[in-house]
Amino acid sequence: MKWIVVTQPQAFRCEAEYIARLLGLGVDYIHLRKPEASEAEYESLIQSIPQPLHPSLTLHDHFALSEKYHVGGLHLNSRQHTLPETFAGRVSRSCHSMDEVVEWKDRVDYLFLSPIFDSVSKERYTSAFSHNALLEASLRGDIDHRVVALGGVKLENIPYLRRLGFGGVAQLGDVWQRVDDEMYLSKIADAVR
Repeated sequence: MKWIVVTQPQAFRCEAEYIARLLGLGVDYIHLRKPEASEAEYESLIQSIPQPLHPSLTLHDHFALSEKYHVGGLHLNSRQHTLPETFAGRVSRSCHSMDEVVEWKDRVDYLFLSPIFDSVSKERYTSAFSHNALLEASLRGDIDHRVVALGGVKLENIPYLRRLGFGGVAQLGDVWQRVDDEMYLSKIADAVR
């Protein structure tokens, strides 16, 4: 399974160091998602991350920076829905229904399906899928190696997501709330491998 971490929307002190540490602990990709950030703020964060790690980054905004810094991925969303013509890296997208999964799965490298569980970081952002709906989608093959579970993903539910056939997990709240707990993060790394 892939292990993906999405940044907090607001910048914080030592963020680049935490991103580098997470990648060193086994995170496959870091999604830089900062909807309110200017291009200059995005660029400053990217510059603070060691250059050899840039291929593991995915931008949610300011796609023009991808070529300048050799960023490995771009994430399509309502703000950024067109790829630069020269981009040849990973492409991902967010989906919030099985219909969207079916529509987009073969057009991107992977997609997020959310919210699978009640969100850790967003109040009142509750699960949109019942166990039966997820099981049926799994049996139909809608959930596969290209579908990444997002929304309330914690260590204890990774085995369940693996059984359903998800190709990875994306985390935000759980990881950032426990980012200094290396033992916990190591357990997540073991659970996804």
